[in-house]
Amino acid sequence: MIGKLILGRTLAGVALAAMTLALPARAETIAITGGTVWTGTQDAPIQNGVVLIVDDKIVAVGNSRLSVPSNARVIDASGGWVTPGIFAPFARTGLVEVGAEASTNDTAAEESKYSAALNAADSFNPSSTVIDITRIEGVTRMAVAPSHGNSLFAGRGLIANTSGDANSVLRENVFQLITLGEGGSGLSGGSRSAAWATLRAALDDAQNFTGRYITGPDGSALNREDAEALAPVVRGQQLLLVQVHRASDIRRLLAMLPDYPELDIVIVGAAEGWLVAAELAAADVPVIIDPFDNLPASFERLGATSKNAQRLLAAGVTTAFAQLDSDAHQTRLILQNAGNAVANGVSHADAMHAITSVPADIFGEAALGRLRSGGNADVVVWDGDPLEITSAPSHVLIDGEAQSLESRQTLLRDRYLSLEEGDLPLAYRK
Repeated sequence: MIGKLILGRTLAGVALAAMTLALPARAETIAITGGTVWTGTQDAPIQNGVVLIVDDKIVAVGNSRLSVPSNARVIDASGGWVTPGIFAPFARTGLVEVGAEASTNDTAAEESKYSAALNAADSFNPSSTVIDITRIEGVTRMAVAPSHGNSLFAGRGLIANTSGDANSVLRENVFQLITLGEGGSGLSGGSRSAAWATLRAALDDAQNFTGRYITGPDGSALNREDAEALAPVVRGQQLLLVQVHRASDIRRLLAMLPDYPELDIVIVGAAEGWLVAAELAAADVPVIIDPFDNLPASFERLGATSKNAQRLLAAGVTTAFAQLDSDAHQTRLILQNAGNAVANGVSHADAMHAITSVPADIFGEAALGRLRSGGNADVVVWDGDPLEITSAPSHVLIDGEAQSLESRQTLLRDRYLSLEEGDLPLAYRK
């Protein structure tokens, strides 16, 4: 009996030692307390809430009765809001530095013989000054897309965080981007019919990739490299983002889906999406829209309205919000666009979902977009309601690490805001 007791204690000690070795050597605990916590898992915010973080994970979310460990670093969010990090579902941030300087713009390759094979991750620059500007507005994750060159196939996009770290590209080749409608027409010979014929031929090339390219490098519409890059799309292993606006084009796209049952598509733009909202909901096709796209900027957007978001959501369409105008430098305006959607009939909760949990779900990032136990600790503390234009982040955490709230803009502001005449650099002295 004594031997068994000693043996039991020995085994328990070994097990405890093994558990101790498995734990991080210096786990950091952060407690965010006192704010209005919007979790993304329920519509009603938690007043005077608490979010507990250990290293890169959220371990608990609750009200003020949730116990805060004595060793926790406390962030006081009193008077403010706490939300998941904002997820921009469509951006070109990190692919362009100076819009007017072609050498810094890697979004498109007009003279390349490749299209679908282009990989935006090869061009992404995590040190871009635009990323800092985006992060300090509360955006922690982005779906970064290439632009179209000489083909309706733009290439493959990525998911990145906005930390600016060298390893901030989290997943490459997450989606393929194509354009239809007016854009696809201009890139395919001059008509929508040509664009649809090109798309069908390209999908056929990808479906039959292995056999079709045994005897040569070219298929009906794509070369070998582009067809190979498109093959995961027709197998349902990679998202297909389709830029399209006109209601008739969207209907045509939905009608094509039974011919390619494995396609997993997301519509980007959808300025006239509200006209086909019932069909989109029935087909379970998500959309990424700019809620502020409310003017007939082209013939394919004659039905554009500021009520687009409200009508899509009311019909049950999975809807994410983005900043689709100046998408390289103004990704941060996603929050302002969400606020405008609320002003035009969208509920506050739906608008928040559209910039956090919905993009995370669309791109298969289940650990993002919500504040819940086990989720990634992408957390933003705001000094007010995040959808109010006067609110700003006071703390931004990505994977539990506090991020700098400095950018080139803030540094220039601080340098020149309150200089005395005698302190001016030489170039500024009279």
